[in-house]
Amino acid sequence: MSDALHPRGVFCAALTPLDAGLMPDHARFAAHSRRLIDEGCDGIALLGTTGEANSFSADERKGLLEAALAGGVAPNRLLPGTGVAALTETVALTRHALSCGVTTVVMLPPFYYKGVSEDGLFASYAEVVERIGDERLRVVLYHIPQMSALPLPFALIARLRDRFPGTFTGIKDSAGDFAHMQALVKEFPGLAVLAGADPLMLPLLREGGAGCITATSNLVAADLAFVFRHFADPARQAEVEAAQGRIVAARNRASRFAQMPSLKALLAEKLGDSGWNRLRPPLLPLSEAERAELLASA
Repeated sequence: MSDALHPRGVFCAALTPLDAGLMPDHARFAAHSRRLIDEGCDGIALLGTTGEANSFSADERKGLLEAALAGGVAPNRLLPGTGVAALTETVALTRHALSCGVTTVVMLPPFYYKGVSEDGLFASYAEVVERIGDERLRVVLYHIPQMSALPLPFALIARLRDRFPGTFTGIKDSAGDFAHMQALVKEFPGLAVLAGADPLMLPLLREGGAGCITATSNLVAADLAFVFRHFADPARQAEVEAAQGRIVAARNRASRFAQMPSLKALLAEKLGDSGWNRLRPPLLPLSEAERAELLASA
C-alpha cells in the first residue's frame, strides 16, 4: 500500500457474520479477515454494502472494527465504511477509526435525502473533514448510485481534491459502468480508482486502475490477488485468464439469487460453518430450495 495510488490492491468487501442473536460475531469476523489476508487480499473493506453496514448501529460498527484489530489485522489493512446519513455520526465513526490507528475509510454520501445538489454533497463531505481536523485521514469515496441514489459527479470529486489535497485519495466505483471507471482514471491522475465488481478489476487495471473492493473476494480472494499481481506479466497471461474465468464464474454464481445471502450460503458451504447463513432483517437467508439449487450449481 505504499504505491503512489492509495489504496492499491485487492480489498475484500467483507461479509459480516452474525451470532444466533443476530449480533455481529466478532470471533468469526476476525478469523475470516485473517483468512482473507492469508489468501492474498491486501486489506479488508469492512462495513460496506456487502457487510450489511446500514443494518448496524454505530456501537456495533465500532465493535466490529475493534474485533478485527484485536484479531491481529493491521490497521493499515482495514478500510471501514464510516459514511452514514447523519453528519455527526459519520464524524464519530471516522474519529473512532483514526483513534484505532485506521487512517483510510470508505465514505458514502449522506444518502437519505434524494436530489441533493452538488453544493450540498460538497458541504457534507467538507464539514466531516473539517470537524475531524486530522491530517492522517484518507477518504475513499463510495459511488454506488443504485443504492444511495446519489451519484458522485466529477465536479464534486475535483472540488474535494482541490479543497483537501491528499485527503480524498480513492473512489470505489460500484455503478457497474466500465466507461465511467475509465473516465475517472483519465480525469483524475493519482486517484485510486477501485472496481466494485470483481470481473471489472482486470480490465480496469489495464486502464491504470488501482484494484478492487469487491464482494466475491470473500470466496475467490486468491484468484483476484493472482490477477492483480500478474496481469501485466506476458508470461503469466494464460494463468491470469484462467483465474479471471474463475472470478467471473464465482460472481455469476453468487448473483443467481440475492447476492448477500448467496455469498453467505456459499461461504458457509466452503467453510463447513452453517452460522455464516445468518443475515439481519430486513435481509433474509436463502430459502432451503434456493440454497440447494445454488449449492448444486457450478
